[in-house]
Formats: sequence, structure tokens, C-alpha cells
Amino acid sequence: MKEPTQRSQLKALRRQRLLDAASRLFAERGFRAVSIDDVAAEAGVSGPAFYRHFDSKESLLAHLLLRVSEELLEQGTALRHGTPLEALRQLITFHTEFALRDRELIRIQDHDFTSLAVADAKAVSRLQRAYLDVWVEVLRALDPTASEPFARTKIQAVFGLLNSTPHSAARRDIEATRAILETMALAALSLVGPDA
Repeated sequence: MKEPTQRSQLKALRRQRLLDAASRLFAERGFRAVSIDDVAAEAGVSGPAFYRHFDSKESLLAHLLLRVSEELLEQGTALRHGTPLEALRQLITFHTEFALRDRELIRIQDHDFTSLAVADAKAVSRLQRAYLDVWVEVLRALDPTASEPFARTKIQAVFGLLNSTPHSAARRDIEATRAILETMALAALSLVGPDA
């Protein structure tokens, strides 16, 4: 495999700075209130330099939400090993870590999903459904009496709980918040108690 050149490394660094800047600004102000020049200035690059990395502000938003959805599905799928209980505990730990680390992306998903182009919105929704299916499969392996709609509703409720971090983790101790969220998620899935 070819070693990256200094130029390619700098290009990748500028691209990541644009993504980080967009994530901060979209989360703070909302997608529609942020211009390409705002993102470029926040990233420390020129406005025209933006177009060497992204075609439009919409393509930047799509990249943010597609990338995180792909990562969730890929890593969630990799956690399906071991017993169903071990897998579900690992999924809870993993998603809690994501929710604490990527609060900006959760806010963007909540507020700006409707700003995606139709094809991108469908792609993000498809990836997110597949990630939800991973959880449903594990929960139903743990509790074969749970119907698919019942398991799906429980998991979606847990996602709502864990994805509350833009509010629940603001100005609070992260480790304490992590412990509270994981315990509540386990309880919501009936995984705490003498037999859990």
C-alpha cells in the first residue's frame, strides 16, 4: 500500500477540519443558519477551498450523517458475538459512548435530517434501520417471546434515552451520566434484577 504524501495528509486534515467545523456550527445554529463561508472560516480555510472537498453545504451534511450511520451499523454489527446478554450489554455500552462523544451529531440528526436531499435521507434511514435491526435481533435472541414490533419499540425507546445526551450530559460529570444512562437502558430492557 502506498504511503500517504504530505500533500494528501494535509488535504485529509483540511477535510476533517471542515467536517469538525460544520458539526460544531450545525449543532449550535442549525444547518440553514450556517453558510459555506461560516464553515470555511471556522475551519481556517478559504471559501473557495471548501469546494475542493465538498460540492455543497448539503453534501457536507450528508457526509456527516451518512458517515456516523455507517459507523454505528459497522461497529454495532461487530458486537453481536458472545451470548445475547453479553451482546446487548456491549451494544448499550457502545451506543452510550457514541452518544456521549458525538452529541453534536445527535443534535444535527434531530434538527437537520429534513435538510438532506431525498436520496441521502433514504440512505441514512436505511442504515439506521439496519442498526436498529441488529439490536432487535439480539434482544429477541435473549427473549424469544418478544415479538418483533415489541422489541423494536423497546429499542427505539432506549435510543431516545441514550440520545438524550445533548441535554442530559450538558454541564454534568460524563462518567456519572454514563453510569446513569447504562443502568436506565438495562432497566428499560428488563436486564437488571436478580436474574440479569
